[in-house]
This record gives sequence, C-alpha cells and structure tokens, in this order.
Amino acid sequence: MAVFTEVSNTQLDELLSHYDIGQARFLKSIASGIENSNFYLDTDKGKYVLTIFERLNKDQLPYYLELTSHLGKKCLAVSYPIPRKDGGLLSEINGKPCSIAPCLSGTYIEKPSAKACREMGEMLAKMHNAVEDFPLSQENTKGSAFWLSSMPLLKPYIPDRLYQMLEEEVTRQLELQKSPEYQALPAGAVHADLFRNNALINKNGDDESLAGVIDFYFACNAPFLYDLAVTLNDWTIDLETGEFEPERAQAMLEGYNSVRPLTEEDHKLWQDILSAAALRFWVSRLYDYYMPRPASLLTPHDPAHFERILKLRRESAPEDLPWI
Repeated sequence: MAVFTEVSNTQLDELLSHYDIGQARFLKSIASGIENSNFYLDTDKGKYVLTIFERLNKDQLPYYLELTSHLGKKCLAVSYPIPRKDGGLLSEINGKPCSIAPCLSGTYIEKPSAKACREMGEMLAKMHNAVEDFPLSQENTKGSAFWLSSMPLLKPYIPDRLYQMLEEEVTRQLELQKSPEYQALPAGAVHADLFRNNALINKNGDDESLAGVIDFYFACNAPFLYDLAVTLNDWTIDLETGEFEPERAQAMLEGYNSVRPLTEEDHKLWQDILSAAALRFWVSRLYDYYMPRPASLLTPHDPAHFERILKLRRESAPEDLPWI
C-alpha cells in the first residue's frame, strides 16, 4: 500500500478550479496500490477519486486516459477521467500529473462468488469487444523487455534453482511470442492487471454483483486471451495453494464465452498464456520486493505467491486446466 505524494488544501482548491465538480469537502488517502497515490475526494457536487501518477509522466498517460474514456463512452462501468473545463483529461498537482474520476460504488471482495466471477468474465469480454475501434497502441511495460532487463538485477537475490526456472520460462515465452499461432491471437487494448483489488463489487446479503473496474495503468496492447488469463489467475484460485477452484473458474470462462466465444486456437495456447500471465507478476513482484521504492505506506507483495502459480501452470496437464 502506498501514498507517495501528499496534497495540501491550497493545492486541492487550485486543482478543482479547473473542473466543474464543486468545492472540496473531504480528502482521504486510499491505502492501495504501489504505483500511484489515490485519494477519495468528496465535493459539494459528488464523490470522486483523485489519482496522482507516480510512475507515469504526462507524455505516457494519454493512452491510459483515452482508453478509459473510450470504454466509458461505450457505457461500460469503468473508472474514467472527468474532463477539465478546457476539455483536457490530465491535470497537475504538486508537480505531478493527476486525474479525477467518478467514485464507483462497491468494495473489494477477497473471494468473489461464482456469480461475481461470471459477471467479471462478461465484463472482460465486453471490454475486449469495445476496443475494436480504439486507435491507440501501447506495449506491455511489464512484458518481455521488462523480464529481460530485470533478470540480471534479480540474479544476485534469488536461489539458483529459481533463477533457472525464471530463465527457462522467459526463454520459452519469447519463443512462443514469435510463433505464428501466438501472433494470430486476437489482440487489442487490454487491462492487463485486472486483479480482485481492481474491481468493485456490490454486496447485498449473500448476493454479489460487479459494480465496476478501476486502475487501468498497466493497460497495453496484448492478446485478449492474456487478459483473461491474468484475471482468472487471480480471481478464481485458492489463495493458499494457487490451484484453480473449478466452480468459480468455470463461471468466469462461461461468462466470457457468452459474450465473446473462445476458439480452438485459444485453447491450444491456453496453458502457455496462463504461464505467461503468472510469469509477468512473478517477475514484477520479485523486482518490487528486492528493489523497493520509498513510500509512506508501501508493503511489497510476496513474490512466492506467483512463483507457486507459475509452477502449477507449467506442470499441469492441459486437460486439467479450466476451459469451456
């Protein structure tokens, strides 16, 4: 959890003068995420979220802001930037770029129900369909180039057996990405980080319903199947073992398939893509753990979690993995 940048009342009032969302009544830091500083912002006109970008600069942000704006215009429940009075999507506070978005309802649920997993699958497929006419492109900042640059930095910190597994899997994934089968996968702008803490769920007794999707700041152009694998690897597993829980995994896949049918070509690469999704987060968590940045509330995630998941995906029999 992190808050990297503090905001004074004077800075906040100056920022809000560029928007038509009223006067500030309340600002509270949100202890989540390790990339940005986030705040709940209440004004006399409504409830919002202020995000201050710590990793991305103003030249890197248009892709992410335009993507969420595009999805919002398609009537999808995502956190999208509110335009300034001059029409811009980006502002600045305390010398750093920032944006303001409506505050969605719902809350984080540690273990979403099968119903919520199905709705997440449907939402993910709708997002993939909605970007067919999105014109911008962005490489995966935590993809193969990041893996390769991180490996020599990580080598002194991790046991030889783990480094060997890392080297083997990176090599295998790089070869996969060159293959005609991989290059033929349908692709476009994807969230690429749609974990449970990047979705909000409304809970009414035992009933859970998806309220919306937030935090698109690792979005990139990649195969849609990769985005599904990232989400499934987090939402539908036993958190202690990393094993899939069949009912919830099947529900998410059925939800996705009901909107955007999966193909035999998808199925052939499913195990490899599930492994790629696990590798991405194992490498980034290793990097954050051994090379952390200072922040007032920062606690790096345990990389062993995705080490376990990667081992499971690599070693599973293909027929034992969840599929439609």
